[in-house]
Amino acid sequence: MDETSEIDITLPDARRVEALAGFGLSAEEIARIFGVAPATVEDLFARELAGGQIKANARVAESLYRMALGDGRGAVTAVIFWLKTRARWKEPSFADGSNQLSGANPAENATARFREKIELLAERLKANRE
Repeated sequence: MDETSEIDITLPDARRVEALAGFGLSAEEIARIFGVAPATVEDLFARELAGGQIKANARVAESLYRMALGDGRGAVTAVIFWLKTRARWKEPSFADGSNQLSGANPAENATARFREKIELLAERLKANRE
């Protein structure tokens, strides 16, 4: 008699396997919890192992999405994370290798950098005339 024929599968067991798989446990780890071989878990609960991860990811994505649309403390962080991972946004990078804006408004930063360049050019022109 093989090991799988001795096991009674119940709906609560299937739900538990699905939840554990969703939490990131492997078939081997789940098998240890149930006291069976990993192959037994893989054979008897293949759908739950695959579905658990998918359902867990979907629930977390839904939660993150709701946070991003909300007004709570985590809304801004959730929006940034969502846009970086789903909309392929990235942090701006600058020619000097820095990754930070010197002020709050990017337009003001661009204007300030432009003025600096104009002043530098004006100084060079003045030096060439003298």
